[in-house]
Amino acid sequence: MTTVYLIRHSVRMKNDLIESYNTSQDKTIQNEKIILSVLGEKRAEILANEEELQNIDVVYTSSSVRTLQTAKYLIEKQNLKVNIDERLNERVVGKPNDNEVVDWFKIQYEDPTYKTVGGESQLDVRKRFEEAFFEIIKKHKDKRIAIFSHGYAITFFLLKYCTLLPFKDNKLNYEYNGKELFNKTINAPEVFKLTIDNEEIKNIELIEFDDLPFEIGV
Repeated sequence: MTTVYLIRHSVRMKNDLIESYNTSQDKTIQNEKIILSVLGEKRAEILANEEELQNIDVVYTSSSVRTLQTAKYLIEKQNLKVNIDERLNERVVGKPNDNEVVDWFKIQYEDPTYKTVGGESQLDVRKRFEEAFFEIIKKHKDKRIAIFSHGYAITFFLLKYCTLLPFKDNKLNYEYNGKELFNKTINAPEVFKLTIDNEEIKNIELIEFDDLPFEIGV
């Protein structure tokens, strides 16, 4: 059996702490450079000490700074190296349209093709994420794998294998095999455990830790 932990990054630094940002870089590059907050660093270190995440064989991250910063504690503790794959990156948001589409958060989950100008749809993200995921599990069969990625990227990927239930207060509500998997706002960090046999996903579960209570990570 292969075990994969899909791990959402820890708490990032809030944008309201940035007074000015003089750059010609596009929004995607700016987003990839966002760092963890002080709290985010502390929570990433706690994560690395969780018993469930010991004896990892291989680590992958997106190319974003905040996933690398989240993974670095686990990597150092277990004397591992990291593999960086941009296919694990967060969804490209595109042109902001909060004022034009009130229910955009729900729509992007309910309509797999929905996207803004210059952005990615749920299907776009899932296609690249799946490609990377199945390459990874094929290469590292019967290993314990940690993949550090992002909220949208992970939940879009999981939606292929889960049932999306009606929203309430913008909380994601997923069922897997007829049982509730997730019904809340995603934590930072958040961990999903996937059990795989012969490149087929056999089980998905949410792993929660008492010493990492809910914290908005954006």
